[in-house]
Amino acid sequence: MQPTATVLVYSDDSNTREQVRLAAGRRPAPDVPLVEFVECATPQAVLRELDKGGIDVCVLDGEAVPMGGMGVCRQIKDEVFGCPPVLLLMGRPQDAWLATWSRADAAVTLPVDPVEFASALASLLRQRRLVGA
Repeated sequence: MQPTATVLVYSDDSNTREQVRLAAGRRPAPDVPLVEFVECATPQAVLRELDKGGIDVCVLDGEAVPMGGMGVCRQIKDEVFGCPPVLLLMGRPQDAWLATWSRADAAVTLPVDPVEFASALASLLRQRRLVGA
């Protein structure tokens, strides 16, 4: 059986969560595992899922309401032991400094560009695999 990676997707907007799923597909690159998605619409749901364990990468929407992905990222980097890598979705390229402040491992802009997103997600999955090995 093929190994799978679990990707948490946080956004209050179901369309954004769908964009992420469609951009990643079942496998964002040939050399990474198949992906399964866990969707969260609230920061509390993100924390619950991370407490359960088994998340390989988090994709957080920086434009989410009431708490944006940048704030959620900073919080989980401070509070979650062994926090998985975070891919941040930003509204504008000029927000890159905020992505750095939040301690995101990678960032891409909205709307989701499938090629850019899949490449960034695959890179984080590769890093996670190397760290876990």
